[in-house]
Amino acid sequence: MNLTMQDTRQEIRRETGAVLRGAELEYRRHGDCWVSPVVGPHIGARHSTVDAVRIPAGRQWSPPGAAAAEQVAVVLAGAGVGTVGYEISRMRAASALYSPMGSPYSLSAGDREMTVYIWSAVPSQGGTAPAVRHGAGQALFRSLWNGETWLTPPAANVLFRPEKAGHAGLCLRCGIMLPGETLGVRRREESETVHFVFEGEGQFFLHDRWVELGPGDGVFAPPGVRHGARNPHTGRLASRFVVFGGSVAESLSYPADGLPDSPRGRPWQ
Repeated sequence: MNLTMQDTRQEIRRETGAVLRGAELEYRRHGDCWVSPVVGPHIGARHSTVDAVRIPAGRQWSPPGAAAAEQVAVVLAGAGVGTVGYEISRMRAASALYSPMGSPYSLSAGDREMTVYIWSAVPSQGGTAPAVRHGAGQALFRSLWNGETWLTPPAANVLFRPEKAGHAGLCLRCGIMLPGETLGVRRREESETVHFVFEGEGQFFLHDRWVELGPGDGVFAPPGVRHGARNPHTGRLASRFVVFGGSVAESLSYPADGLPDSPRGRPWQ
């Protein structure tokens, strides 16, 4: 049976990854909100999805069935309130929440629209994972500027990771590159990764090339595809380049990432 053009593109992306352009997202109405799929089967992703969600002022995003998946949300613009189970926190640009399986979540916009990127872990081979009971000390709300686990140089931090979050699935990090700094190019053999730009202009490496990206843009790297980021700008007017990214393991047993709990250690990857 011959492959269709769409099937062929999906196979290519599974081999080389995909560049994601925020300006090219196509939003559709979903209840009171607007949603655009960013990462999923349509670009070759098998274990993760990312949706861009625009929540109008005064409205709420509370997807049905949210408790059946593990999810992470990062606010790109706007402000409001987030809830996970019975916990609540104010949310603004650079805020993030983690919703373990078994815990419903919601996001409510304040007096202006809120834009959020939301990761969902897709269980391997259509299976299901057990619900996770929220334990003492387990973080549900973070900021991209979280200072508890700083890794240098360049400056980077870990917001949520499997060992800390409970269920072996989503892992979220943030990297902050000053002019001339690079986050090492490498590959992850057992997980899909998705990275986005939060602030500034810079470059991402994907497969075999560097691409220019700005706020809201990103890359999808399948298992085994080399990827990284850098701030190529220099000079007095050059600004920092801030990126955030999540990874989802190919199996429900997430490999240890080797990141230490001490303030210094291996750079963000």
